[in-house]
Amino acid sequence: MKNWRLLFVIFAPLLVLMIPVSALPEGFSEIHLRVMSIFVFAVSAWVLEPFPVYAASLWIIFLQLMMLSNRPLSLIPALGPGQNPLSWEEILGVFASPILILFLGGFFLASAATKVKLDKNLARVLLKPFGQNPKMVLLGLILITAVFSMFMSNTATTAMMLAIVMPVISGLSQGDPLQKALILAVPFAANIGGLGTPIGTPPNAIALKYLMEIHPVSFMGWMQFAVPYMVFILFLLWVILIVMFPSATKSIQIDMTGRFLKSVDAYVVYVVCALTVVLWLTGAWHGLNSYTVALLPVCIFSATKIVGKPELRDMSWDVLWLVAGGVALGDSMEKTGLSSLIVQNLPLGSLSMVMMSVIFAILCFVLSNFMSSTATANLVLPLVAAMGMQWGESGATVLILVSCFSCSLAMALPVSTPPNALAYASNRVSQSDMLKAGLMVGLIGLILSLVVFTLFQKAL
Repeated sequence: MKNWRLLFVIFAPLLVLMIPVSALPEGFSEIHLRVMSIFVFAVSAWVLEPFPVYAASLWIIFLQLMMLSNRPLSLIPALGPGQNPLSWEEILGVFASPILILFLGGFFLASAATKVKLDKNLARVLLKPFGQNPKMVLLGLILITAVFSMFMSNTATTAMMLAIVMPVISGLSQGDPLQKALILAVPFAANIGGLGTPIGTPPNAIALKYLMEIHPVSFMGWMQFAVPYMVFILFLLWVILIVMFPSATKSIQIDMTGRFLKSVDAYVVYVVCALTVVLWLTGAWHGLNSYTVALLPVCIFSATKIVGKPELRDMSWDVLWLVAGGVALGDSMEKTGLSSLIVQNLPLGSLSMVMMSVIFAILCFVLSNFMSSTATANLVLPLVAAMGMQWGESGATVLILVSCFSCSLAMALPVSTPPNALAYASNRVSQSDMLKAGLMVGLIGLILSLVVFTLFQKAL
């Protein structure tokens, strides 16, 4: 089955390279043709997945070095005059992109917190005030999962929270709808909670890259518009799950046993985690940007060996590589002028900003339900950023945010996100359950993002 996919991924870009430059619209040149061939490779590799998506990202960077750099493969014909190749140092420099450093800091925080069981102990403490009423426990589960997902991997948060609620679910009577509500609450809340911070989910970081090119957006600045939106969608999720899965159960109890560790390493983690979050939230006061602050846990946890070689091996390096490939692809499209040329030649000039927002929101939502949301953001956001500039900075901001949020709201299928897959693997929910609830939450959230960001365009 994968053989035809691999052949398509190989030959589709070659067919693009065979197109005569003279057959392209005015303004296109050989370097643009080469960038388009790499873009076609990225699309086909990320959609068909003949090999891991992070491997496709590495190939994107390698192909750029061979075909687009100022030190290309000598067997490839040289670019003509006036076609400025990309610096090979800049292409490789994507591995040190500030966006990747921001995510690396988040990985170190999550790894250290897990090692000293800070995450599980906090979850138990925070869930305790919600009592034993099933509806309130469901609300607490949604809110706590979302809060953790703002600073930790959505997948890791889902795995942790499922481990906490599975004993409760096992104690419910067979066929109790509350089982499905509790299971679905965890991945959906993790997906939605990731919207709250720049490090919550990879599409946020990709969107932040393009937003920074328009005007600076701080860690706190992102949260100011993302958190209120996130909270509303979480409340919506709570209501939908209660209505779709009504239960006669009057009381449930979650095991709250456990205590915070009191070792030296644990205290170091507590202090550094708190300090990092505070510094992220107060950037306007101390002057350090969020990328610089992200290096604080990396440096301290490395020096103290709290995050050692075993923890480093377990980190999600594939996510960093996937984001790096997307950043490299976007950079090549922007620096060669391909994004602007595509926008100029698309027959969309007569459409309004609102209609463009709707089109890209639906596109991102549909694609992200069937492929990686990170890959979707990597493919779509470079074009979105370029197209949005015809309506000024605020217009570009609206298009970027709507497209970004649409990627994260796609959670209708078990394959849509890793958290969904984990919940489905519990064998407590069916695909139709996930489809109905996920589609309803996602579509309402998508419509809300279109309304909110369009109405408040001037304030963004």
